[in-house]
Amino acid sequence: MSVELSAGLSAERQSKASVTVIGLGPMGQAMAGAYLDAGYAVTVWNRTAARADELVARGAELAPSAEVAVAANELVVLSLTDYDAVFAVLESVEAVVAGKVIANLGSDTPERAREVATWLAERGAGHLTGGVQVPPSGIGSPESSTFYSGPVELFRRHRAALEVLTGADYRGDDPGLAQLYYQIQMDLFWSSMGGYLHAMAIAEANGISAEEFLPHAVATASLVPRLIEFYAPRITAGDHRGDVDRLAMALAGIEHVRHTAEASGVDGALPALLAEAFGRAAEAGDGAASLSVMVGRFRAAARAR
Repeated sequence: MSVELSAGLSAERQSKASVTVIGLGPMGQAMAGAYLDAGYAVTVWNRTAARADELVARGAELAPSAEVAVAANELVVLSLTDYDAVFAVLESVEAVVAGKVIANLGSDTPERAREVATWLAERGAGHLTGGVQVPPSGIGSPESSTFYSGPVELFRRHRAALEVLTGADYRGDDPGLAQLYYQIQMDLFWSSMGGYLHAMAIAEANGISAEEFLPHAVATASLVPRLIEFYAPRITAGDHRGDVDRLAMALAGIEHVRHTAEASGVDGALPALLAEAFGRAAEAGDGAASLSVMVGRFRAAARAR
C-alpha cells in the first residue's frame, strides 16, 4: 500500500483482520455488516456514498474513492450487479490491483468470470469467483453457502474470511466454474418460481387466494426433490425409457395448462414455451420416451440454431 493511499488508517485498524467491500446494495451491506460483526476492520466504497452511512456508524471506514478502497486491504470483496459494473470499477483502480485478491461475488456468465480473472492476472492480481446461493438475509450464517472457484491457494489463504459470509463450497481452479454452478442453480430457481407465480395468476383469476393455494403449492413443490433424485442417475446413464412417464403425456398436460391459463385471461406464453419444446421432441420421435430425454433435446436445439 502506498504511503498516500494508506494515510488515515489507524494502527489499530491495520493490526486487525481486514477486508474491503465494494458495492453496497442490500447484499454488499449484509456482507460488510457480517465482517463488522466478526471483528474485522472493514473499508467500504460505493458510488452512492450515503449507502455506507449505517456501516460507518457501526465502525466501517468509507474510502473516498474505489482506488483507496482497493489499496486498503489485500482481500477485496466485490458485490456488484454484473460484470460490466465489475470492469468499470476495476479499470478505475488498475494502478493499485497488483498483489490484491479480488473475491468477485456478483452474477454473470462463466465466460465473463474467466475474462475478469485473466484481466486481473495480467496485472498481478488474484481472482476468486463466487456464486452466493442465498439472499442478503442468509449472509453471516454458516448454514448458507457460496460456490467458489479460482486458484486453490488463494481460496485456502482467504477461506476463513470468506466463511464469515457463508459456508464456502470450492468447485475447482477454473474461474468460470463457480458462476456455472450458480447459473444452473438459478435456472432451476427462476423456472420454479416462474411456474409458481404463473399458477398463482391462474388461481387468482379464478377466485383462489394465495393462502388457499398455499398447501397445494407446497405439496406439489415437495415432489420435485424426489423426482430429481429419480431422474439424475437415469440421465447420467442415458436411460430415457418411458416406463414411468412419457413425453407425450407431458406435452398433453402442459397444453391443458396453457388452455386453462388463456381461458382464465392469463398470459399463456410460459406454458407455450414448454409445449413448443416438448412438441418438437415428440415430432422427432421421442413421444414415448421419458421426459428426461429433454436434456439432450435442449442441447440439440441450441446446436441447430
